[in-house]
Amino acid sequence: MEHGVLQNALIYLLAAVLAVPLAKRLGLGSVLGYLLAGTAIGPWGLRLVSGVEDMLHFSEFGVVLLLFLIGLELDPKRLLAMRRPIFGGGTAQVLLVTAALWGAALLAGVSWKIALIASLGLSLSSTAIAMATLQERNLAGTPAGSAGFAILLFQDIAAIPMIAIVPLLGVSTAQNEVDWRDIAEAAAVIAALVVGGRYLIRPALRIIAKTDLREIFTAFALLLVIAIALLMQQVGMSMALGTFLAGVLLADSEYRHALETDLEPFKGLLLGLFFISVGMSVDFGILLAQPWRILGLVAAFLAIKVTALYLMSSRLGIARGQRPLFAILLSQGGEFAFVVFGAAAAAQVFSQEVSSLLVVVVTLSMVATPLLLLLHDRLIAPYFAGTRRRPADRIEAKDEHVIIAGFGRFGQIIGRLLHANRIPLTVLDHDPDQIDLLRRFGFKVFYGDATRIDLLHAAGAAAARALVVAIDDVEDSLALVDAVREAFPGLPILARARNVSHYYDLMDRGVTVIERETFESALLLGRRVLQQLGFGAWRARQAAMKFRLHSIKSLHAVYPYYRDQKQYASMAKQARDELEEMFARDIEARKTGREDGWD
Repeated sequence: MEHGVLQNALIYLLAAVLAVPLAKRLGLGSVLGYLLAGTAIGPWGLRLVSGVEDMLHFSEFGVVLLLFLIGLELDPKRLLAMRRPIFGGGTAQVLLVTAALWGAALLAGVSWKIALIASLGLSLSSTAIAMATLQERNLAGTPAGSAGFAILLFQDIAAIPMIAIVPLLGVSTAQNEVDWRDIAEAAAVIAALVVGGRYLIRPALRIIAKTDLREIFTAFALLLVIAIALLMQQVGMSMALGTFLAGVLLADSEYRHALETDLEPFKGLLLGLFFISVGMSVDFGILLAQPWRILGLVAAFLAIKVTALYLMSSRLGIARGQRPLFAILLSQGGEFAFVVFGAAAAAQVFSQEVSSLLVVVVTLSMVATPLLLLLHDRLIAPYFAGTRRRPADRIEAKDEHVIIAGFGRFGQIIGRLLHANRIPLTVLDHDPDQIDLLRRFGFKVFYGDATRIDLLHAAGAAAARALVVAIDDVEDSLALVDAVREAFPGLPILARARNVSHYYDLMDRGVTVIERETFESALLLGRRVLQQLGFGAWRARQAAMKFRLHSIKSLHAVYPYYRDQKQYASMAKQARDELEEMFARDIEARKTGREDGWD
């Protein structure tokens, strides 16, 4: 059925809104919800949409955005530190799974060329499904999640040589020669990404940030990802790998968190669209024509891959109880398998019929993953918990840092004090020039509007020890406290108050550690004035401390009445009278006795 863009958008969004919450409520997970939604509206369901192939290609951009955001989480130093699990564990996984599948195919009588290409393609897993599941279940920091991420990253790299060797096995020999020009173009593009990411993209981000227009910053972020993806596609390389590399190059940039928060909604929607497209693309015609053969192939494929992954999991340092989860997470076929099989069909390594058959196997394996995870949660996980009681695996949290929102004249003093005492900091500010200056002095400062709760999510507020609200604007300060109280109720908040009214507004929101920005400095200067007038240092300090104590007590005593103007004025006058009486008693004490103290 042909529809316009808006009608198709309505159908996709309505299917997602209906199916995903229902699947989540039934404990099936969001991924399976998207897949079921796609099946329902696709050619073998209600036939509400057409052009499945075009939609699948478009929605693959969600995977591209996912890899870019993953890259932003990994600066080059961390990536270098992960080289062993990426290249060691990743190589072992691809080789082991490929060998197991190839051996099984040869025993079944499949020709070695078809068996090899099919095994290579099926050794790859779905980055979209695996990473979405890790994030949904908060498993990214566990040993299974870390190992899974490293292997998925290697698979995205390994897909490139896999696609490159497919034509070498084809029937045509005229095109089998290595095209050194293509290799040179690919190398040039990667070099341009490295240089441009360091010396061109960051200055461009700085210029865009100075406009103080959030929509333009978001537009530039999307432009950056799309341009890199198309450039990589132009030279025959993985779009996802290219954007991942760009993300890594910007991982230590001050704009990292702003990029994350601006692109996150697009990534989520496009990934959901990708899963819907996968559900729509299931060819039930082939399945109905030979159901037992295809279901047998899917079952055999999943059994071999899960077994191979489970066997190698112990070598990756994954605890026994998490090994089944790790194996299931990576058990399905991946998005790049579609590309490998398409290239194999084009090079006539195997027929279009074989390619379609394998695509159905991969698609059904994707659909099976949420069901296997459900089986794991209901049966496998309780079995391991019952047979071997032990503490739950500890999720590796980030350094317990302090977030400072606002790094102006007030926030800087706090930041310098904490920095000097080696307290890990994450600082959020929206002044690009200020950020450049502070970063030159070793501060970890990120560009972004600190009142945005999504930015705090990206900055690790869930794992922070405290949030210091040092924002100049009173309304922004209160908006931030409201948002944090709702999203992170356990995060301690320490706030700066511009005045008494601001102080009371913060108290209304449950903030207990508040400092008026000019109060302490005014007291200190008052002590210096007393000393200038002949007061001893001890006497001046005592006077200031008494005033401080009385002021704070009065502030809290008046708080219950500050909204009642008449009562508030009465209480404030009473507080002033008490202060006057206190100082009168002090003067009388000095007349009748000797003061002890230090000068």
